[in-house]
Amino acid sequence: MSFFLCLAHFHVHHPHYVSAPFLKQSRNGRYGAAVAAIDGSVGAIRHTLDEFGIAEDTLILFTSDNCSRARGEGGSNGPLRGHKTQSREGGLRLPAILHWPAGITAGQVRSEVCSSLDLLPTFCHLAGINPPTDRVIDGGDISAVRRGENVPERPFFYYMRHRLEAVRYGRWKRHVYKGDQPQDALYDLEQDPGKTTNLAQHQPQVVAELDALLAACRQDLGNSVTATSGNGCRSLGEVSDPQPLTASDPAHPYLVALYDLTEAG
Repeated sequence: MSFFLCLAHFHVHHPHYVSAPFLKQSRNGRYGAAVAAIDGSVGAIRHTLDEFGIAEDTLILFTSDNCSRARGEGGSNGPLRGHKTQSREGGLRLPAILHWPAGITAGQVRSEVCSSLDLLPTFCHLAGINPPTDRVIDGGDISAVRRGENVPERPFFYYMRHRLEAVRYGRWKRHVYKGDQPQDALYDLEQDPGKTTNLAQHQPQVVAELDALLAACRQDLGNSVTATSGNGCRSLGEVSDPQPLTASDPAHPYLVALYDLTEAG
């Protein structure tokens, strides 16, 4: 039996619509209740996989799309500076947890830089199929990590909408924008994950190498600051007669899924 499930939680986004049982037991308010709700759902999935006898040969990948908002809502980005909506490490660096008893060497802790863009080519490889060849596929196959092997080092670019703000390559991260302000900064993330010491003036060769990567990225993916359109940008996809599953809630600026939220009050 083969299947694929993508379960995208609306937890722990603000505001937190959590059911009363989790809220009553939480010692960290709605945030803690939302974390417990996610944990409970993963446990329910694991229980179902066990019931079907396929837990050992099922890959479970748990991750998120960004870090905490860090605005007193209960979350923490640890020693990392910044928060969600920023290109600092506290905005985008977060863990991915992979569980696959039959296919992953247990107990590994890896530090490779990967992203959700890597999931499509990785899943294709694990399923024994080839990704489409009639288009550019963003991301790369990172399945080697399951065997304890290294993933080839690649630059990782940080965009804020259409503005290219930073690049990371290996231990080094180069910032050329912070918000809407130009920046000339270089950080050694292995020694200084909190980005407290700017080494741009002390590592000119590294700055030049990373600036070359940024220049190539601008030509490929564009950059609003330099009004570069990007040769590799694709046109937007369109769906005829779309049927939305969410609706605007005038009480706050977020989209709310059309669920029964009476339990949350």
